[in-house]
Amino acid sequence: MIAVIQRVRQASVTVESQVIAHINRGLVILLGVAQGDTGRDVSFMVRKIPRLRVFPNTQGKMTEALQDINGELLLISQFTLLANIEKGRRPSFEWAAPPEEARVRYQEILEQFRALDLSVQAGIFGKPMLVSLDNDGPMTLILDSRAGKGVNVNKVKNPIHQADRHT
Repeated sequence: MIAVIQRVRQASVTVESQVIAHINRGLVILLGVAQGDTGRDVSFMVRKIPRLRVFPNTQGKMTEALQDINGELLLISQFTLLANIEKGRRPSFEWAAPPEEARVRYQEILEQFRALDLSVQAGIFGKPMLVSLDNDGPMTLILDSRAGKGVNVNKVKNPIHQADRHT
């Protein structure tokens, strides 16, 4: 599971010309569900993301987490984060979970974020969306639930680690 996490001053999601979600200061999470992701990946993301100390304190140091500032969270499903662009010019999405499996993981993470008593908004899974945001910083992080877990990147196709091999 891959999350692109952006600290924002505000963000919104529009579907079919209707704004369906809006947040003020907080985090936008673009979430890509990979083949083989499980509840463990969901739990990792839910434990980690709200506790990331990415908001500045009064001295400007990043010491505050989403929960500390009573920030809001906007969750967007984005399978394109799992694109394989190593060969050719057209992305392949072989690493992305099938839609039925991805929808289950997306709903699990959404429910678990809400269970933390966070202000959570969400896009609509599988729908084309227009995401608008004011990135504050800019501050953008990439979190991979499988990184650092002893996963052999030569045996498991992981787009983040595959890209790193070429740098």
